[in-house]
Amino acid sequence: MSATVKNPFQHIVEPLDPNDPKQQFYNLSKLGDPRYDRLPFSIRVLLESAVRNCDEFLVKRSDVESILNWKQTQTQTVEVPFRPARVILQDFTGVPAVVDFAAMRDAVMKLGGDPEKINPVCPADLVIDHSIQVDFNRKSDSLHKNQDLEFDRNRERFQFLKWGSKAFRNMRIIPPGSGIVHQVNLEYLARVVFNQDGFFYPDSLVGTDSHTTMIDGLGVLGWGVGGIEAEAVMLGQPISMVLPEVVGYKLSGTPNNFITSTDIVLTVTKHLRQVGVVGKFVEFFGPGVAQLSIADRATIANMCPEYGATAAFFPVDNVSIQYLEQTGREAEKKAYVTKYLKAVAMFRDYNDVSQDPDFTRVVELDLTTVVPCCSGPKRPQDRIPVSDMKTDFEACLGAKQGFKGFQMSPERHSAVVPFQFNGNEYSLSHGSVVIAAITSCTNTSNPSVMLGAGLLAKKAIECGLSVKPYIKTSLSPGSGVVTSYLKESRVMDYLSQLGFEVVGYGCMTCIGNSGPLPEPVVEAITQGDLVAAGILSGNRNFEGRVHPNTRANYLASPLLVIAYAIAGTVRINFESEPVAINSEGREVFLRDIWPTREEIQAVERTFVIPSMFKEVYEKIERVNERWNALVAPSDKLYTWDPKSTYIKSPPFFHGLTKELPPSKSIQDACVLLNLGDSVTTDHISPAGNIARNSSAARYLTDRGLSPRDYNSYGSRRGNDAVMARGTFANIRLFNKFINKQAPQTVHLPTGETLDVFDAAERYQQAGVPLLVLAGKEYGSGSSRDWAAKGPFLLGIKAVVAESYERIHRSNLVGMGVIPLEYLAGDTADSLGLSGRERYTIIMPEQLTPRMIVDVKLDTGKTFQARMRFDTDVELTYFHHGGILNYMIRKMSEN
Repeated sequence: MSATVKNPFQHIVEPLDPNDPKQQFYNLSKLGDPRYDRLPFSIRVLLESAVRNCDEFLVKRSDVESILNWKQTQTQTVEVPFRPARVILQDFTGVPAVVDFAAMRDAVMKLGGDPEKINPVCPADLVIDHSIQVDFNRKSDSLHKNQDLEFDRNRERFQFLKWGSKAFRNMRIIPPGSGIVHQVNLEYLARVVFNQDGFFYPDSLVGTDSHTTMIDGLGVLGWGVGGIEAEAVMLGQPISMVLPEVVGYKLSGTPNNFITSTDIVLTVTKHLRQVGVVGKFVEFFGPGVAQLSIADRATIANMCPEYGATAAFFPVDNVSIQYLEQTGREAEKKAYVTKYLKAVAMFRDYNDVSQDPDFTRVVELDLTTVVPCCSGPKRPQDRIPVSDMKTDFEACLGAKQGFKGFQMSPERHSAVVPFQFNGNEYSLSHGSVVIAAITSCTNTSNPSVMLGAGLLAKKAIECGLSVKPYIKTSLSPGSGVVTSYLKESRVMDYLSQLGFEVVGYGCMTCIGNSGPLPEPVVEAITQGDLVAAGILSGNRNFEGRVHPNTRANYLASPLLVIAYAIAGTVRINFESEPVAINSEGREVFLRDIWPTREEIQAVERTFVIPSMFKEVYEKIERVNERWNALVAPSDKLYTWDPKSTYIKSPPFFHGLTKELPPSKSIQDACVLLNLGDSVTTDHISPAGNIARNSSAARYLTDRGLSPRDYNSYGSRRGNDAVMARGTFANIRLFNKFINKQAPQTVHLPTGETLDVFDAAERYQQAGVPLLVLAGKEYGSGSSRDWAAKGPFLLGIKAVVAESYERIHRSNLVGMGVIPLEYLAGDTADSLGLSGRERYTIIMPEQLTPRMIVDVKLDTGKTFQARMRFDTDVELTYFHHGGILNYMIRKMSEN
């Protein structure tokens, strides 16, 4: 990152403090270009990186000019490089990254190169937060039991990660039990401004989790990328990106007394989905921003993937600096962060309209219009005012199968199924809550909603209310700080009495690690074919993600999670119906137990203090005794265990040569799956439990494992054999070939219905290339590189879709799978495609970004599609067979 004589912008380097000439920075104001002061603050971060890293090779002077000229270039599909300051990973995506690095070292050595060249050159932090599950809940020892089980299940994975932390430089591992990656990033890892190698420069990052954008709330520009792309960044390759449009999102007004940050973010999510911000930056401005805490801003930035933007940026202001103080950062850091950002005109006063930059367009939200709300039952953008929840759910029951429909016949809407639990009689019906989880960094990073939940629990207990014992309640904070202030403020006891015991520090229910439901509950749901409900304070509620037995899942604030848990159903109007009747027969309404903003703020001021953050984070890397005792090998090359079912050398680089393979057309491909709109990465590569009747289960059983040892797909991402079998294994996958939800497809040559993996295996044995047909927003949801790696291993050469989620398209490119997009107005239906045809994709010798190619069918029909290689760099990766192949060849050259 240090300056060199080759940098043509060396003349603008100067000391930040004249009394300390060794601490320098690139003073962008010395560019003397009036365009700089009109740039969005997020684009200024891209510009600074380009100026500082300009070497006329990877980053050119013309790139700097393109960014400075953003007002014109933003709509011209101009490609620019970006070198983020660091990379962040979680263990579900981190394990396969370290597996790839280990395999790349082997491949470089086979090609005659130095394997130690495969090494991160920029700082990388990996937080282990995705492995813990809610196996135990409602008991005071649930946390310890879940953590012990997590370690027992994942010892081999953890041992491998510990090897990686020794074998690779610049890689830090935050042990299990520490918290959720994005909250740890916000409270501890974020630098805001780097002070490294004698230079100050803005903190920036990419992460292998789509909710990396949470850090944008602190004024650190960051977003999620595919794991494959992140690996290239770690090895020193800049990100090649199309210079984005920037939508200015103006906030005005003050939210009313009963509104939470969750209500605001769900409102913003729906609004920006309607505006259309896919592939764009969103930058927040206006006097309303000044009313929001950093935790509130981080909540809004966290759900950026749900509204489809690349980044959701809140420039640094005085509130940001106060947050650094609140979270225990040193006074020296606060001083140089402020001084540097003011020097480069990146410090914001949201009440000063003269600082408002130019935007592509401006949209506005008056915070006074926000009402309490939830989102669901199947997508985060489907916002519902709490007052409409009952009528909305009942409308969904009978509506056609889809995002807002379950297609239940009218006579079944009032179905009731009695069951016994712990010797008592209960009953379930459509809309009964069976999971209530306070979970996810989206909300657990925010003291106002967490303390609000605690105060609501206190009032509920004082009113004599309780939660039915069969409902799976849980509290999984994003860091130990949350537990500290809940205990110190004495609301933890009330949460525990309602069943919301701390069950672990990790993502848990939000990513599908919700653990098993009680068997009588599962039997009742199955017997009545009930649409049971999960209510969670998370950011994702896609069908099949939270739990196989909860078909309706709603995102809500932690306060509403408790309210619906007490009510026991989502078929309730809290404005006109009591949340419950207490033991004395008195009706208790939600308004009776809802805390005011003033009550919450008073508790927060008293109990959320810097010493808590210091105490937790000073010992974060050494507090886990089982991690400390874990012994890992120290060899630079990993010794693969052929018996391992967790860690396996992947086949991606088998047969790799120094020479580029010739590009060729895809001939007579069959369609493996014919899919509709909004197919998520959860549908493509599920992270949750491995079903006992699945191809992956059969593979594990053949290796001597019993079902209790299967663990989850997410935990087995270091084993390609399991993950290939888990590709398209989501039970909620709707495939038009079989016209129902199932992880199956039709093997077209024989007409047999098979598990997707088994069908793909037959095609591969016959040498038949494969395609996937899909609708809009293919690959939406979590950043998940296995959603591209898995299809690659199944023999899928291309996907033809109406549109793609940004990160997933990048992942497909990274694996050498061609993302084709129908031309505007075309769909599979409009073109009369059944999916049963044979497809030939004509690949010209000279490929150009976003070029249109011909697709010929064996029926004699031809249509055109756009090849979504958006930049020259992406075409280079494709010619190499993927980005990692490119990096191996590059590292093997000398």
